[in-house]
Amino acid sequence: MEILVGDASYHGNEPLTYSTGTPLASGTLAVVPLRRKEVLGVVVGQAQKPNFAVKPIAQVLKLPPLGAPLLSLLDWLRVYYPAPLGILTQLLLPSQLPKRPDAVTVPPPLPHPDLPPLTADQKAALAAINGPGMHLLHGETGSGKTRIYIELALRSLAAGKSAIILTPEIGLTSQLAQDFRAIFTDRVIVMHSQLSEATRERAWQQILEQEAPLIIIGARSALFTPLRRVGLIVVDESHETAYKQDQSPYYHASTVAAKLASLHGATLVLGSATPLVTDYYVVGAKKRPIVRMLEAAKGNAFLPTPPQVVDLRKHDDFTKSSYLSNQLIAAIRQTLEQKEQSLLFLNRRGTARVVFCESCGWQASCPHCDLPLVYHGDSHLMRCHTCDFIATSPLSCPVCHSTAIVFKSIGTKAIASEVARLFPEAKIMRFDTDNKKSERIEQHYDAVRAGDVDIIVGTQTLAKGLDLPKLGLVGVIIADTSLYFPDFSAQERTYQLLTQVLGRVGRGHRDSQAIVQTYSPDNPVLQAALKKDWATFYANEMSERQAFTFPPFCYLLKLTCKRSTSASAERTATALAVQLHKTFPRVAVDGPAPSFHERVQNKFAWQLVIKAKRRGDLLDIIAGLPSGWSYDIDPMNLL
Repeated sequence: MEILVGDASYHGNEPLTYSTGTPLASGTLAVVPLRRKEVLGVVVGQAQKPNFAVKPIAQVLKLPPLGAPLLSLLDWLRVYYPAPLGILTQLLLPSQLPKRPDAVTVPPPLPHPDLPPLTADQKAALAAINGPGMHLLHGETGSGKTRIYIELALRSLAAGKSAIILTPEIGLTSQLAQDFRAIFTDRVIVMHSQLSEATRERAWQQILEQEAPLIIIGARSALFTPLRRVGLIVVDESHETAYKQDQSPYYHASTVAAKLASLHGATLVLGSATPLVTDYYVVGAKKRPIVRMLEAAKGNAFLPTPPQVVDLRKHDDFTKSSYLSNQLIAAIRQTLEQKEQSLLFLNRRGTARVVFCESCGWQASCPHCDLPLVYHGDSHLMRCHTCDFIATSPLSCPVCHSTAIVFKSIGTKAIASEVARLFPEAKIMRFDTDNKKSERIEQHYDAVRAGDVDIIVGTQTLAKGLDLPKLGLVGVIIADTSLYFPDFSAQERTYQLLTQVLGRVGRGHRDSQAIVQTYSPDNPVLQAALKKDWATFYANEMSERQAFTFPPFCYLLKLTCKRSTSASAERTATALAVQLHKTFPRVAVDGPAPSFHERVQNKFAWQLVIKAKRRGDLLDIIAGLPSGWSYDIDPMNLL
């Protein structure tokens, strides 16, 4: 039998052949020997008896087979996102099955939920999202997109089909699962990588054995759960970069979701207040529905006031704090007096992003990556966020021995400390990727939502989909952090982040306000975000993308080589660039150039950026890559 093995150590591109006493159906799950261990595999067909000895299947599992759509999806992935077959098969299978599987319980009959009435916008959206295929749901923050998802899931389950609801961040699954469990009870299963391995394995087997339709909620990997019949796939916050896998296979969840929906004849919804310009263009070009929602789901009892803009260059507004303007401090105090919450957003972790000597200019950098070390005041350590190198904070300069050590470019830990100094009576919590597992937003969501936390400080984790009824103030500490990154996606990312974080207020719960601190108050991107002027932003962004040939006007491939010296990396990259120019005259080759992070873990990285009108040309380039090169096809940025 031909069997796909779910193990990353298998780097081949064809199924392996094993012997069995009786033929097995496609999709049958089995345990097979692979080198010195046994791994899970899935049968994909019968093989001609080879002229060499083959190992027998160790065990045929008494489980339902994987469905044909999931195996077809794997065939498509092999071509569209090339990667070793063992890694691709891993997407479909757990590392092992639970030794003591839970009994599979049949969910209760579908309840008749007592849901709030639909708004006019929501009714129109549901009428427009009718039938299989892709739909772009462009709904303002607070317009009630989750309510639409619930109605669509009710439709799907009533037709005897399951639904997959994707969220970009694991931290958001708690809120989404809570909303859906209130309606669908035990039919809701959460799947993501931060569950324990045993919990994931039990959930995977329950999904495989369950015949009744289910609701799967999770991050991008939830697409590969072994559901029998899928009627709905939702990609919520579809603009988020977290939907792009940053290791092989470099798939994007929206693209995989579109293929899976096609295989099941399912409805696909890409939901966002700030859709990717590429998605917006592609959906329009394919003449698929773009569904707009502008009306606040909770009505207009509390109309949001326009954000107040504070110019960071005006030092007179920062007499009480170097980081928080007088206006923001006054607003936080007023919010505390009203027993409401404040959310302070800064898309930088740590206490200080740069540590340097004022006397001689020495800067603390990672000895392996040559990147600035980030100072963490709570532990008095400096850390590289690329390779996790850690060093103690110096008391004096290691070069000139001066004690004039300066900490610049603040992070979320510095903001949390400053707020604690100014408001010692307030309960403050910080949420970013430096949190320990017990400190993450999903562990404290109920307390935050209930208003038990007075001031919330965090990075983009807080900008994605949170609905906080007691939130009265959003403060953006520096709105420009991503605007000037040297990348084609910088303006789009800035518009998305600012729009999303401002969307945490003005959702109809209560009177609320936003204060935005910026060095560039007149920047067109910031102005468009502050005014919620999607049309102007989209027109300007598309004009620039077309002028400089970036997606959606081309397909992108980033190629990277790493060598022990910069000169060696440059020579290697130059040689490949010359070869590509000759072999693929239809593509544009930009570079070679040092990668944005030029030195990582004692290796120097150089890159080529390939632009093509035909994606097939990029796949041909990948197929012929010399050893020592890595690639990212359809990258969301080039950093």
